[in-house]
Amino acid sequence: MPDYSLAIHDRLSLLPLFQGLSKRELTEIVGQTRFEFARHAAGETLATEGSPSESLMFLLSGTVTIVRHSDDHSCVIEEHLAAPTLFFSEHLFGLLRRHSCTYIAREQCETLSISKTETLRLLDTYDIFRTHLLNLLSTRVQRLSHRPLRTSPRNIQEKICRYLSDRCLYPAGPKDFQVKMQQVATDIGESRLNVSRTLHAMSEEQLLTISREHIHVVAMEKLF
Repeated sequence: MPDYSLAIHDRLSLLPLFQGLSKRELTEIVGQTRFEFARHAAGETLATEGSPSESLMFLLSGTVTIVRHSDDHSCVIEEHLAAPTLFFSEHLFGLLRRHSCTYIAREQCETLSISKTETLRLLDTYDIFRTHLLNLLSTRVQRLSHRPLRTSPRNIQEKICRYLSDRCLYPAGPKDFQVKMQQVATDIGESRLNVSRTLHAMSEEQLLTISREHIHVVAMEKLF
């Protein structure tokens, strides 16, 4: 008969927040914590923007597409996250305990969820788990607090790159933006013609591709 507890133990040791815990601690966690495992088909929605955030979720396998909207819905951003990774962490606590994005399985994937109650118990019991979560949240806060101090863009291409990157959750990987070119021009304070010329030049450099109301960035980290 398969040893499912051992399989869970091995999987936990690879996940953010659990790395660095001893075998004894992982065994305790497996025996005392209620985990919710789920398998999702391609195209299935894991969470919807605006819905309550009630648990931590770990992506064990596969890839998830994250869909976000600007406040005025003039821009839709799609990013992709591959396993193993953690999401939902920044909205489990605090003032706004609702998801800011929609999460969709890009392919068949597996997830592990831990309720807020179980998460609080783990935070209270295991120093390493607590430190990992605090480091993760602190890093995000530090990156956001540094944004106003960055050097201003010097030309239209730098303005476009800043516009795109500021709307992303993660600084690397492919990104898709559903946005009108006129909206980009308005938001960065440039003419639509100059924005169009710059985007076409960036397309020739294979940094991105453009089509009607759509910009696909090949790899965000290559824009800088």
